[in-house]
Order: sequence, then structure tokens, then C-alpha cells
Amino acid sequence: MRIISFNANGLRSATTKGFFDWFKTQNADVLCVQETKAQEHQLSGPEFLPDGYRAFFRDAITKKGYSGVAIYAKREPDEVRTALGWAPFDDEGRYIEARFGNLSVVSFYIPSGSSGDLRQGFKFEVMQWLKPILDEWLASGRDYVLCGDWNIVRSRLDIKNWTSNQKNSGCLPPERDWLNGVCADDSGWVDAYRALNAEGQDYTWWSNRGAARANDVGWRIDYQFATPSLRAKLRGCSILKDPRFSDHAPFTVDYDV
Repeated sequence: MRIISFNANGLRSATTKGFFDWFKTQNADVLCVQETKAQEHQLSGPEFLPDGYRAFFRDAITKKGYSGVAIYAKREPDEVRTALGWAPFDDEGRYIEARFGNLSVVSFYIPSGSSGDLRQGFKFEVMQWLKPILDEWLASGRDYVLCGDWNIVRSRLDIKNWTSNQKNSGCLPPERDWLNGVCADDSGWVDAYRALNAEGQDYTWWSNRGAARANDVGWRIDYQFATPSLRAKLRGCSILKDPRFSDHAPFTVDYDV
């Protein structure tokens, strides 16, 4: 099974840059998109729906052209869920889950706190609220793959400028402690990239300022977290830095399931 996670930073914009032309060549089973930045009716044209795929959306209802997540699947899911039960998070279009038998694939978009204290406070609220849900899923007996932009790096390996970003959202010690607690080595979620590349230093997002992408001054904030039951089924992964469809790169993982 090939799963791709991609923060489009506007799916209509990414489409004009050739994203779906590339995607059609990938033979992916599931695509998880974050930041569609559109309402579902705006993504209904054939250019947004590759042949052989079904598309499911959760738009932001707090404001148009904001946030939004989607899942594209070759196989019809048994069930699609779009809410976790907390309106401040759900209404921003930050979660969608497709269920295939005992496997759940989730597209998550965790808030950024970079715009200021108010949104950073909301991000911390989301982290505190989400942890018991993640723990419940881990204990459920289901296989899960959690895709998405989590807006947090885990370690020095995941960011080019580690020291200078210690006081910036996405690299704050409490954020890193939380995410590393979620991915506790023995019994927590498996960071697919890190499990396959123990010392890898690849990034998935680059600032639009300066020549960050050209100089590979990036952050690894887009992940696929899998239940421990899938650790032995990881077969490979890739991050597509070029061509550029967004300020994020598509992140692909192959599972032997």
C-alpha cells in the first residue's frame, strides 16, 4: 500500500503547478491532503479528481479559503469520519479519517502557532486535547496511519537551523517533548521516516523567504505516524523536494499490507 501525505497550501494552486499530473504517475492507494484552502464544490472539476480515485473532504466552516483536509482513495472506504468532537478543531477542517477494514488512514492538519500568542495557545490546547485520543487509538487494536502536517519538529535532525529556532513555534521544547512523547520508542506511534532513516536529515517544508528551498534550509514537520503493528511492514519512503507544488513536499511511504 502506498500512502502519500501532502500539504498543498492551496490545492487549486498546487494543481496549476502540476501536482495531479505527478500524482497520476505514482500508483498511490491513498492521498492525504492538508490545506486544501477551498470548499468542496470548488474542487469538483475533473482536474481535481484523477481517474480511479474517490475524494472526500472536510472543509473549514470558520472561514472560506482556510485550512481544509481531504483523502483520495482508490478503494471505497468502509467509512469516512470528519469530526473528533471538539468544535474549535473540527470546524477549522483539520481531521478526516478513511476506514478500510481494520486500517484507518487519517489526514491531520495541526495548527501553527507562528502568527502569535493566541494561535500558539490554541495549538497547545489542541495538543493537550488530542493526546488521549491518540492513546485511545493506539490501544484500540486497529491499524492506523496518521498523515499530515503536525507543525512540530522532533529533533536537531529535523531542522536546519536548530539553535536559532529554539524560541520559535514548531521547535519549542514543550512542543517537541509532546511529539516525542507521542512517538515513545517502545510502545508509541512509529515515525515512518525516522524508522526507515535513523540518521536522515531530510525536510518537508521550507520558508518562502530568502532562498530557503534552494539552500535546503528546511523543517521536517510532515509525518506518517503508524501503529506499532505496522512497523515491520514499512518498506520505504521518499520526500519529493522537486518539482515544487507547494512550500511543502509530498511525503510517500510504502507499506507491505
